[in-house]
Amino acid sequence: MGYQGRKGCKTTNSLYLRDNNGQLLSVGSPQSGEHNDLFEISRLFEEIIAVLEQADISCKGVFLNADPGFDSEAFRQVCEQEEIELNVKPNKRNSKTSTDQYRYFDDELYKKRTKIEHANAWLDAFKALLVRYETKAFTWMGLHWLAFITLFCRKLKV
Repeated sequence: MGYQGRKGCKTTNSLYLRDNNGQLLSVGSPQSGEHNDLFEISRLFEEIIAVLEQADISCKGVFLNADPGFDSEAFRQVCEQEEIELNVKPNKRNSKTSTDQYRYFDDELYKKRTKIEHANAWLDAFKALLVRYETKAFTWMGLHWLAFITLFCRKLKV
């Protein structure tokens, strides 16, 4: 946990990987809230991919939508290494990204992120009930996996 000034309290950040329907597939280990989303992005993304590989889910050739906040060379390199097609909206404030090199961006695919944003909102509501005061990473991760399972069961409609 780390103090985040704009929220006025200690917080924890995490990265999630979801499919196009908003189904949670994997989560990276929690990071102190004082860091941005790109903090240790290579390690976190490889950790997320490793969880999927343990479940025999291949990410090779997958198109990955990402917010402009993930427009970085480090993230592009790790996606390229994993053979993932990154569809990230260019961040106009990012002066470190080379503008003379062509970067593919599919605007129509990017617009289909609505279900993912809805799933993020649902998870935020779930966390407000269970994870707010959790300080141990192992328990924090367990509660997130429980939230993933709950959301998945709701989608089954048995």
